[in-house]
Formats: sequence, structure tokens, C-alpha cells
Amino acid sequence: MRNIKFTAVSLCNEIDLNGIAKHFGIDKRFEWDEPLLLLQEKLKGIINMPEGKSVFIFSFGSMVFLNLEHHEIMDIIEYLQKIESRLVNTKFDFTDDFNIEVSPDKEPSISYDLMIIQHMEDFHLQIISTILAKSVALDRIEVGINKLMDDIEDIIDYLENGHLNISDERLAKISGKILGFKYNTISYVMLLDKPDVTWVNEESKELYIDLEKLFELRERYERVRHKTETLLDITDVFTGLAHARRSTRLEWMVIILIAAEILLTILSYIFGFGV
Repeated sequence: MRNIKFTAVSLCNEIDLNGIAKHFGIDKRFEWDEPLLLLQEKLKGIINMPEGKSVFIFSFGSMVFLNLEHHEIMDIIEYLQKIESRLVNTKFDFTDDFNIEVSPDKEPSISYDLMIIQHMEDFHLQIISTILAKSVALDRIEVGINKLMDDIEDIIDYLENGHLNISDERLAKISGKILGFKYNTISYVMLLDKPDVTWVNEESKELYIDLEKLFELRERYERVRHKTETLLDITDVFTGLAHARRSTRLEWMVIILIAAEILLTILSYIFGFGV
């Protein structure tokens, strides 16, 4: 019987895979949908016992560590921080664990934290790592979008009280964050894209679909998408109201200026007539 432990972590929005690959002497140009795999040979000198251990690094800010203990994971991240500046000041707020048990005598099965298989295939590690990486990245996005929902609720409270004391700068920042989450969900995390191996191997495709359903990736994506659309609709309303309020102020300023000009004309006429 053989066991493989996966530890997935979402650290930031984006990681430069090509910069890291160049550092490790990997002469290859990585696309957005292709993870960088650091095998045990590349981990020598970073951790004491790299045998049987590896790391999948994804461009959308997630890493999946195979058979690594927590202190070894910290050592690898501290090393990578010297190469990739976006990994500085990262926190382990979004993590997930998973295990593969290779046992010829047991029936294959899949649960949230364990998959039992009778024999190991090359695609197993990549498919599981990809699903875990997307799941923890989506955890980070979900928390971020919920914080934006809280900000929007504060603005709604102001509006219900008859106030709209919000600057264009704050509206722009909120709208930018919403669009950023939408872009990160679709483009960076690539939730709707399958790994290339699923197009050439039917068994890997079935495994990916099973795990995608198990971790509810599409359902969670749809919830995030719905929230971002709702938030954008709300900010559009706020922006329209704010612009209407400014237009009204400008109209009153024009009226006041015209009235002042008329008053000055009348006073000048009276003063001139008196002289």
C-alpha cells in the first residue's frame, strides 16, 4: 500500500511561473493553463529530505505540495519568495488537504479528503493537484467577494437613511475590486477549463469531472459570478445617483450665478439711475 499526501495553499492572485522555471534551469515557456512541477531533484538544497516529494505551482496563485510536512512547505515558500516578489507577506488562510491511497486489494472510491485507487497513473497527481489548487483559490475569491458585499451593505444603509456621502474614488475602487474578482475567477483560476491531459485520456477526463463535482467548483463559480453581477448592478445604481446629485448641484450653481448676475445688473442700473 502506498499513500500520497496533498497540501494545497492559495497564496496570491498570480505567480510568475516563467521566472521561477528560469531560476531552476527549466527551459520552457509556461502558458496560463499549465502548472510548473518541481520534482525532488529541484528541491535538493531547499529541504533536507526531498525524496518522493514534489510541488505543483499554478499561475493563479496556488501551490500543491506532495508528501511535504509543514516546516518543509515553509522552507520552500521562503526560498521562492526570493524569486517571486508576489509571494512576500503571504498567509496560509486558504488551505486544503487530500490523500491518495494506492491499494490493489481495495475497491476504488473518492471522498472529500481521500481517494482509493488500485494502481497509480501519471495523470492522477496533476488532476488532483489542479482541482485542489482551483478549490483553495476559489475559497480566497469567495472570502474577498463577501467582504465587498459587506462594503456595499454599508453604502445601502447610507442610502436608506437618505444619504449618499460616497466619493467617486471609493466607488471606483469598489467597482475595480468587483471586476478584479470576476477577472480572477474566469481568467486566472480558469474554473471552466480542463487540463490538456483530459482531452487525450478518457479516464483522466472522468476523474476530473468527478472531482469537479465533488468539490462543487462550477456551483461555487456560479455563486461568485452571480454576486459579482449583483454588486456591479448595485454600483451602477450608486454611480447613477451620485452623478445625478452632482448634476443637480451644477444646475443650482448655474441658477445661482444667473440670479446673481441679474441682481448685479439691477443694482448697477439702480445705482446708475440714482447718480
